[in-house]
Amino acid sequence: MLTHLVAAIGVLGLLTIVPGPDMAVVTRRALVAGRAAALHTIGGIATGLLLWGALTVAGLAAVLAAYTAVKLLGAGYLVFLGAQALWQHRPAASTVSTQAAPAGSPWRTGLVSNVLNPKIAVSYTGLLPTAWAMTLLVLLHTTLTLAWLGGYVLLLTKAGPVLQRPRIHRALGRTTGITLIGVGLAVATASG
Repeated sequence: MLTHLVAAIGVLGLLTIVPGPDMAVVTRRALVAGRAAALHTIGGIATGLLLWGALTVAGLAAVLAAYTAVKLLGAGYLVFLGAQALWQHRPAASTVSTQAAPAGSPWRTGLVSNVLNPKIAVSYTGLLPTAWAMTLLVLLHTTLTLAWLGGYVLLLTKAGPVLQRPRIHRALGRTTGITLIGVGLAVATASG
């Protein structure tokens, strides 16, 4: 059981640090709306992890993960966020100061992007069979996510003067938009 627990912690560690939709959404908020908005987005992501964890412990996550509508809604939401980022960083939007903050509550954006990410449910349902161990892992994963993304936001905002240069800001915004669209399309076309 201990070996299985250590392996599960390793999987969650990788799931936390590998860039994906959560990091892209946080990057976008940090660059356009600042540190506070990005930290609120991380709070929404953490809430989504806790929700997926509760569903997993209750045995419902496997059903929800297999439900095609969750996958397609999540993919559509990521493509929407990516298109929105690309639109805001188009050549006509020439200065950083005229960039509008992403629409909607930062917390809600984080929550929705995480809840509509079936990868979390699939990862959680494959980890451990016991409710107490799963609860422990979800709390650990949430803590790791808060620390990792929180540190990432602090680095982004410390590098603010460099990242706010119009050319760099546009390039990062476009990269984030393309990443979100790519992940959304990958989720939509993934089998299973």
